[in-house]
Amino acid sequence: MVQLPHPDPEKMTVNCAVITVSDTRSLETDKSGRLIQELLLEAGHGVGAHTILKDEPAAIQTLLGELGERGDLDVLIFNGGTGISPRDTTYEAIAGLLSKTLPGFGELFRWLSYQEIGTRAMSSRAIAGVYGDKLVFSIPGSTGAVKLAVEKLILPEIVHLVGQMRKKS
Repeated sequence: MVQLPHPDPEKMTVNCAVITVSDTRSLETDKSGRLIQELLLEAGHGVGAHTILKDEPAAIQTLLGELGERGDLDVLIFNGGTGISPRDTTYEAIAGLLSKTLPGFGELFRWLSYQEIGTRAMSSRAIAGVYGDKLVFSIPGSTGAVKLAVEKLILPEIVHLVGQMRKKS
């Protein structure tokens, strides 16, 4: 087992919003959004919001602002729109609004993804950081990518990261 440099807070439930960015998915066909919710709930965390949003930068930024104001949410998890096609705008919509970024999240995601899918991993623009008092993750929308990001990166660190954000200076 890996020795962690900083202990996590005692038992903490983190409340999350799950946002699927897609021009084609609906609540009924949103397998990735459902998977994120299932994994969070299985780990003992909460899901305070789930929505589908078209891949439009203004709509993404508006929703980020609205969710950022909610006192009942700790983490916002966006999935979809992180590739390089002309309609993939989630990265641009979110990246410039983060007050702090976690470059290691995207780096680790691509490294782990490379082990599964090879060089295609380089086209992922997964990103994480801080918006207001919220932790934000933006991950690809495929179920494989969602499973990888949530199980290997988000769940192991979510309590620690939220605990760090709540520290008073």
